[in-house]
Amino acid sequence: MPIISAPQEFNEDDLYVDLRSAAGVPLYLKCEGFNFAGSIKQKAAREMIEAAEATGLLGPGSILVESSSGNLGVALATIAAGKGYRFVCVTDSRCNLATRQLMEALGAEVHTVTEPAPEGGFLGARMAHVRKLCASDERYVWLNQYVNANNWRAHYRLTAPHIAHRFPGLDVLFVGAGTTGTLMGCARWFKEHRPGVRIVAVDSVGSVTFGGPPAARMIPGLGAGVRPPMLDESFVDDVVQVPEIDTVRACRRMVGHGFLFGGSTGTVVAGAARWLDDHARDRAGITAVAISPDLGERYLDTVYQPNWVRHIYGPEALDVSGPAVVAESA
Repeated sequence: MPIISAPQEFNEDDLYVDLRSAAGVPLYLKCEGFNFAGSIKQKAAREMIEAAEATGLLGPGSILVESSSGNLGVALATIAAGKGYRFVCVTDSRCNLATRQLMEALGAEVHTVTEPAPEGGFLGARMAHVRKLCASDERYVWLNQYVNANNWRAHYRLTAPHIAHRFPGLDVLFVGAGTTGTLMGCARWFKEHRPGVRIVAVDSVGSVTFGGPPAARMIPGLGAGVRPPMLDESFVDDVVQVPEIDTVRACRRMVGHGFLFGGSTGTVVAGAARWLDDHARDRAGITAVAISPDLGERYLDTVYQPNWVRHIYGPEALDVSGPAVVAESA
């Protein structure tokens, strides 16, 4: 085992779950939640912070500030604590209580936006709050994950090459779309180095990322109320949009086999299941990988809480019977 001196130095990057038994899907799930930040966002957070330090944007006395629905906020709080920076996370009311408490335990200051903006929803309101903070004090440094190229570069440099090395015969890669940093980094790498690999983006119904109509979304992580500036659809082969009820079903089906994954993972698995059902005639002969952004402990009060699920989606969301998790049409 490695000996480390800072939390961002550890990331278990070689764990995959074969979902054939747990979800009835011929899919390998790359688990990115095994680090001190608990999610794939540690990679982007480290890349953005180190780049800001290298250019002199971030230094002694700086106060980090970022808009996040949860996971990037935890990642930045973790690294900021290790480096001695103050950190302010601007989130919204959909952020899980456990996530807010974790950021605060790490020393972060959490500002929670409770009302969506007329245009841009909660994301628009969060970004407006960040801009107001930055205008009030020059010590604030906004890394701005939505336009920061180091967000996608982290996955171009680390995530995609690792998947390619582990699966030389890869046919299709499923990546969830939030800020699209993971999606763009992986898609760019594969288009340059392994263009035969099909890149499928998975998004939530209600997200405007790929041109769909905006609608309320209750599970944080994937999706956006504002089209991500770094998205370049020319690198994406297909898009699958998943209703949140199917996210819940996917998560609860997997936990029935002992795998407690986060809501973003449930969305990606449900989308992959539908794409494979629609496109893969020889399911047994295809090599497919999906990226799991996080684990499920932060969703115990929502996705894994039966009363919450019934209230939001109805009792049918708790029905995970059947041979496989298959997402409904968007």
